[in-house]
Amino acid sequence: MMGETELRGLLADLESDRVERTVSTDDTDKFCEAICAFANDMPGNNLPGYLILGVRDKDGAIVGVHVTDDLLKKLSNYADSGQIVPLPSITVQKQSLPEGDLVVVEVTPSDLPPLRYRGRVWIRRGPRKAIANEQEERILTEKRTHHARTFDLRPCRGCGQDDLAMELFQLTYRNAAVAPDLIAENGRDMMLQMASLGFWCVREQCATNAGAILFAENPLIWFPGAAIQYVRFAGDGLDSEPVDERRFAGDLITTLRELDAFLKTVFHARPEPVTPLQEALRVPYPAPAVRELLMNAVMHRDYESNAPIRFYWFRDRVEIQNPGGLYGAVTPETFPDQNDYRNPKLAEAMKTLGYVNTFGRGIARTQRALAENGNPPAEFDVSQRTFFLAVVREAQ
Repeated sequence: MMGETELRGLLADLESDRVERTVSTDDTDKFCEAICAFANDMPGNNLPGYLILGVRDKDGAIVGVHVTDDLLKKLSNYADSGQIVPLPSITVQKQSLPEGDLVVVEVTPSDLPPLRYRGRVWIRRGPRKAIANEQEERILTEKRTHHARTFDLRPCRGCGQDDLAMELFQLTYRNAAVAPDLIAENGRDMMLQMASLGFWCVREQCATNAGAILFAENPLIWFPGAAIQYVRFAGDGLDSEPVDERRFAGDLITTLRELDAFLKTVFHARPEPVTPLQEALRVPYPAPAVRELLMNAVMHRDYESNAPIRFYWFRDRVEIQNPGGLYGAVTPETFPDQNDYRNPKLAEAMKTLGYVNTFGRGIARTQRALAENGNPPAEFDVSQRTFFLAVVREAQ
């Protein structure tokens, strides 16, 4: 965080493109637009931007705000709530000056622009926010390509336009990701629209890995392990007889849709006898908990592995194993409190499509659903570098 001298200097410079001032403490749209704009760093400062609460915008005068823990928590939550995608990096801090208390939100420029809030790309034009035009979005897209290091943003060479189910992008994803009025005004070629969302590499004239996984008619050509293998066993081990087998594969959008429908059919309440004259509805595994673990597996798996996600239902437990161990900042010591993303573009897409609600809370949601259903807490094997294993035991 900046010191008092730098803070006062920015507040005094009413033409700065690195600071937004407000006296409001509850204008979510204004706050998210500002964070999005600073993270996009259209001016190319490569320096943090600052949203400062407790200062009049017209003259930079400090009026102060009542800083509560709830206010600081609310502002911090914008970093991983999924309202802004890809996820911004922010820090929130209270500053106390003689004139009053301030809240300073520091926003780091993103390596993955353009960021969007409610389907719109917000940028700074001098001291004011604005919605980016097509040329400005193109510039931000080029910046992302230059910085891209994650697997899902690399080009998938050989996966061209003819390999993609373009209607999936046009009718499903684009409508969820981009505001309707911007779609109506958009005169760009469809591939440039895909590029602006991180799914097409203009330089290589091919899909990115995320674009191929989401929209290719047959992603297995490039990612042989991009599938979910479901087996239900009669007994407690792999040596027992399979009683049901399925394989979910294809473009990720259709795969997730089919997986969702399947879970609703297999994990539902069944009547079981309580007394000779009474029955009670019993759910051995709550569908929301299993779904959460499967969505996490799809989002965090290593797509360079040829192994599928294994979704095995034994007589006394469900096991979900996905290729790729803990990633980045997440270690056995910090799991599950620390978050990091092997596939941030895929995580963004799953949030946009509604398959995950918020980032970084999947394990907590799983444990809560299990507890409410009477299941023991989920168990996790995070000791291996090559896979991640989640185990859910049946409710008693």
